[in-house]
Amino acid sequence: MSHLKYHMMAHTGEKPFHCDLCDAAFSGKTSLKRHMMTHTGEKPFKCDLCDAAFSGKTSLKRHMMTHTGEKPFKCDLCDAAFSGKTSLKRHMMTHTGEKPFKCNLCDAAFSGKSNLKQHMMTHTGEKPFKCDLCDAAFSQKSHLKRHMMTHTGEKPFKCDLCDAAFSQKSNLKQHMVTHTGEKPFKCDLCDAAFSGKSILKQHMMTHTGEKPFKCDLCDAAFSQKSHLKDHMMTHTGEKPFKCDLCDAAFSLKSNLKQHMVTHTGEKPFKCDLCDAAFSQKSNLKDHMMTHTGEKPFKCDLCDAAFSGKTSLKRHMMTHTGEKPFKCDLCDAAFSGKSILKQHMMTHTGEKPFKCDLCDAAFSQKSHLKDHMMTHTGEKPFKCNLCDAAFSGNSGLKYHVIAHTGEKPFKCDLCDVAFRVKDALKRHLVIHTEEKPFKCDLCDAAFSRKANLKRHLVTHTR
Repeated sequence: MSHLKYHMMAHTGEKPFHCDLCDAAFSGKTSLKRHMMTHTGEKPFKCDLCDAAFSGKTSLKRHMMTHTGEKPFKCDLCDAAFSGKTSLKRHMMTHTGEKPFKCNLCDAAFSGKSNLKQHMMTHTGEKPFKCDLCDAAFSQKSHLKRHMMTHTGEKPFKCDLCDAAFSQKSNLKQHMVTHTGEKPFKCDLCDAAFSGKSILKQHMMTHTGEKPFKCDLCDAAFSQKSHLKDHMMTHTGEKPFKCDLCDAAFSLKSNLKQHMVTHTGEKPFKCDLCDAAFSQKSNLKDHMMTHTGEKPFKCDLCDAAFSGKTSLKRHMMTHTGEKPFKCDLCDAAFSGKSILKQHMMTHTGEKPFKCDLCDAAFSQKSHLKDHMMTHTGEKPFKCNLCDAAFSGNSGLKYHVIAHTGEKPFKCDLCDVAFRVKDALKRHLVIHTEEKPFKCDLCDAAFSRKANLKRHLVTHTR
């Protein structure tokens, strides 16, 4: 058959050469022969510069341009250039908007057949491109290539304005927005705007409440995959982020960053209404509620309400009786770590909170605050039943019992009850016969300090 006759078939659309293995048909015998290699896998045309091999001579010719950098097929509408005519043809569709390759399972359409093929894998779940170093698998070869950089640490995409570098071009593009401040992706439900489409997508879940990433070991669910990954460390106990200055280790980088502030003493989060400053933003947020009086965390078992979630959690232990923080030096146990810390000072005798006006010192900041009122004469805690007023809340609490006659502190060994805990403590010495108050001038010992004081007078006569 003459070359002219073959050529005329391009105009008539005639394709007399049919494949016996599929429905493909061709206008030329050579084209059919080349097509048959897609079934046999035969690739006789090999590249001299790399291991690539092809079923057709033209494919090899196009491939060679990847080595030479030659791009003879140029776009008339922009500066793009390509090594193959097919690539240029596909590119032109980005200008015309043409998408002739349509998905049969959804409304998606694509400019290239290969793009449609990749898209179909989202329906089938097929992931033929597998990582040799881990269990990850991908539907596209380019995605596997990007993933491999997480193993090699390669970051070829560098920022021209700072030292940042990225494994993906899209990440660099998002990073550049941090320099320009541009936030083109806006939320339709609120005023939030973001530099990246993926960040907007995550944000939308705060409106929908969607949490697609679920933990297999508990009921926890998260809106972001990274949050689930962080959560899994609470099950494994893994703490990869270690402090260089002490033995502390953390499951999250952000927690390590917060911890470092305890070494530097830095408190960058300052209150606009008072002089208070905090090392963490969340602590400042809780503190602000002391100014507004807001207490959003409410107890389900009583009327108590708190400004912070941690305070509510600690309060719940008063209902359950749970006291997980135990003293190593005695049998005392407490519901909060901070209370145990204060208790330890009773063993060490440490009193770090000192009064600037006298020699008094205290183990707790609140006690110093109450003491300062003895200098100022301030008594903000007033009794509703009489004119009595007190500098501390505990003083008012004890006083109110005088009106009610209540004696909540009962002795387990007899029927005696007391208004205050200290009185019960003094009373218990009668049963134990303990005499902790000893005279330095003789062998006498007493169960009460007042009795020792009276005894000392006998030595001065």
